[in-house]
Amino acid sequence: MGLTKQYLAYKPVSSFNIIASARANISFVTISNAVGRYVVVAAAEKVFIWDMRIGEKVVEFVRDKQEVTFLRTCPDHKLLAVGYSDGVVELFSIESKQSVCSFASHRSAISAIHFDLLGLKLVSGGLDNDLVVSDVVAQTGKCRLTGHTAPITQCCFMQRFQDVVVSSSKDTQIKFWNIETQCCFKTIVDHRTEVWGIVLMRNDDFLVCATADTQLSVYKITSSTDANQPVQPVVAAGSEHLEEESTVSPFRCTAAGSIQRAGHGRTINLVADGNGQVLGCHGTDRKIELFYFCSQEESMKKLTKRMKKLDTNKQNAEEPASGRQLTLSDEIKRLTTIPTPEKVKSFDLLLGSRNELRICCTFMKNLVQLFSLDLNVKKDAEPETLYTLQKQGHPSEARTVSFSSDNLAIASGSAESVKLWSRASQTVLRTVETGGYVVSTCFVPGDRHVLVGLKTGQLLVVDVVPGEVIECIEAHEKELWSIVLTPNKHGCVTGGGDTTVKFWSFELIAGSDGPDGPKVLSLLHKNTLKLEETVLSVRISQNGKYVAVALLDTTVKIFFMDSLKFYLSLYGHKLPVVTMDISYDSTLIITGSADRTIKIWGMDFGDCHRSLLAHDNTVTTVQFIPNTHMFFSCAKDGKLQQWDADSFLKIVTLSGHLGEAHALAVSPNGKYVVSCGSDRTLRLYHRTEEPLVLQDVQEEEREELENATLATGEESTVPGLPGLRLPSKKTIGSEKGAENILECLEVSKQYEEKGGKGPLPPLMFAYSATNVDEFLLTVLSRIRASDLEESLLLLPFSAVCELLERVPKLTIERKDHTELICKVVLFLFRVHQKPIVNNQVLLPVIQKVVQTLQTAVEELRDMVGTNYHAAQMLQRELEENDGCVLFRDATKQRIQRDRRRKRREASKRKFLQVIK
Repeated sequence: MGLTKQYLAYKPVSSFNIIASARANISFVTISNAVGRYVVVAAAEKVFIWDMRIGEKVVEFVRDKQEVTFLRTCPDHKLLAVGYSDGVVELFSIESKQSVCSFASHRSAISAIHFDLLGLKLVSGGLDNDLVVSDVVAQTGKCRLTGHTAPITQCCFMQRFQDVVVSSSKDTQIKFWNIETQCCFKTIVDHRTEVWGIVLMRNDDFLVCATADTQLSVYKITSSTDANQPVQPVVAAGSEHLEEESTVSPFRCTAAGSIQRAGHGRTINLVADGNGQVLGCHGTDRKIELFYFCSQEESMKKLTKRMKKLDTNKQNAEEPASGRQLTLSDEIKRLTTIPTPEKVKSFDLLLGSRNELRICCTFMKNLVQLFSLDLNVKKDAEPETLYTLQKQGHPSEARTVSFSSDNLAIASGSAESVKLWSRASQTVLRTVETGGYVVSTCFVPGDRHVLVGLKTGQLLVVDVVPGEVIECIEAHEKELWSIVLTPNKHGCVTGGGDTTVKFWSFELIAGSDGPDGPKVLSLLHKNTLKLEETVLSVRISQNGKYVAVALLDTTVKIFFMDSLKFYLSLYGHKLPVVTMDISYDSTLIITGSADRTIKIWGMDFGDCHRSLLAHDNTVTTVQFIPNTHMFFSCAKDGKLQQWDADSFLKIVTLSGHLGEAHALAVSPNGKYVVSCGSDRTLRLYHRTEEPLVLQDVQEEEREELENATLATGEESTVPGLPGLRLPSKKTIGSEKGAENILECLEVSKQYEEKGGKGPLPPLMFAYSATNVDEFLLTVLSRIRASDLEESLLLLPFSAVCELLERVPKLTIERKDHTELICKVVLFLFRVHQKPIVNNQVLLPVIQKVVQTLQTAVEELRDMVGTNYHAAQMLQRELEENDGCVLFRDATKQRIQRDRRRKRREASKRKFLQVIK
């Protein structure tokens, strides 16, 4: 065997700089019974829980390289539902910080998630126009609701009416669905523009809808079977027409009027607190509008007060208020508007026990803010800003990164500031406002100063220790695209958009304290190289002989460093060269261009050694690993790749950014790589001691590519069942599950043909099974619950018959898995009913399956009932021992006495549910 060159693997350490993504929403979360202190936000592909009081990240959830699009906490605050851009809903346990289950429900990004009142069911809406209801306990999909013709914008469960889901869509419609019948029984088509949000208020008394205009439509919901009809019917503004209700609907939904917003533009978000008392909304401007929905008693008081003011006749004033009509002005009260520093992307509301309203907001500029509003103040309540998270990251995308010479600090520049980070802890050390758009950074030898190039052409000298700009030099007339140190570390070279390359030397000059005070660093201009085109990048060879300049005319020109005479011209790229680098031994130069290629050139003759089609978009940065001929590249396709310039082979592709990758930097010791991108993250990688073999890496990448495409196609179709709409989608897991079942049946059949004697098959031994029945049950139980139906759907009918033949014996021997066996059998019967009925050979098998399953289910039901009533008996014995009364009336009286006692105690002491 010949010698194989081995490489060391680079692994991701962490991603930092991001506080909250603008695409997903924000939500309050309760940890350790602390309410109003923690918020959960999306951070690219991760989910963070921030402690707003101390400004620190306390919990982090990670799934895959898919962007988070929606968040929702369970009503009991034990589970967190996270929707991703690939249509998967993942449930995480907040306490254990682990994934509980996963629902592969949609074919595109999740746009809405909502739990029912008890947190047992979950409804999700996606950009594929569908709604999927999932069972949280069984961890499987329940049904798929199709009917909307545009992406879903919001969906929610009704509290008063069980198994009813309300959904809104960009198709301008609001639909009411019955989960049991899986049909839409009512549609509201009053709107002419997209419905961007809906919310149910005051225990489903009102439905508020947000559209593209500045008004919020309000609908009154009343039960059609309620004997006690509401005394005061709500009349729509300017109309007394009540729409006819369908007899199928369990309630009546009547237009009650509209709420005029004070903001401009369309309504972006519509959010209510947990009890449905306070409604918040915001548009395209910098304000959050709040509305309070009064209770029935408060509304009647407002009506009586209003009528007394209007009545001038004493006889009319003595009429009972029950004969009057409630309007929206009596039901809804406008609260103080919350002004915000930037345009709001999302927000959430929380109403505390002391009538303190908390509002947490995310903004486009990587910012989270928490406001407080006291609702006990009747008029002119001023909102208070409690906490703000903004120093933990750049407000805009980071465009450039660089390492210090000791590998301990990272400098990153954005549109308004430069931040210095600790490489070890990924925390911010200094933030320096630059007053301009940063396009290049470079550490000065000694790591006490950082050179910053701005888009205006200015060159800033930043002192790291105090974190301030000590000098601003007008270096170029246009963008300062590149800063590079000279090999002797005595100066630097800059290239700008004004077609010049300038040479600078470092000088120590007297500071503001005079000649006797400490000296400060400054730059002294030594020479200028004038060119004909815009300079995009500058590099100097390590031997100090050459300076390479990348120009806008797609060429790279190399000059002698001492005389600035022309030496070579590298021509071959079809589009401008954006980035380049020279190897440590000054023998190779690599160039990356907007034509997606990386070219490797020789410095001696300027010949192109190889042209690599490296990326799918513009190459933004290339940089050699120090003292090697290996280099890293990043591009606007978000990928980071490692290459070997000697063998011209790609070594590995690292998990990159969700959007574009703007820049990368390799540490001077070659152990670390940091990159920045449009997803607002800085990603750090470190070199491990794990060796890489190129053949193995290429094989893994090929397998990942094959796994990304489904071998059986995207659609789940069954002959004879064209309308089958499963509440799941076909995934790699379901295909693997079907393969495992087929393999299990084949191995079991071969083992039984041998008489079931001899050594166990290796696969059966791997599953720790001693017989074929246990083997089959283990394979079925290891398939994820959300993928089980899709796996069974992929089985051929011959395998279905074999599976059904094994069910009776399996049911008798393993009664502890009766639920799983029933689920498998019922689904197979539902899907393959006609061929199973027409197959006479399966008739005795079906009869035996029905008999054994009925017996097993009855035994399971008896066991559950016995345990339930035994638990009740134990409860009664404990109550008798404690001296409690078992009669229902006495229990009610005791509960009422306890409530009165708790209210008295709460009035005596200060009790805050919302924690500051």
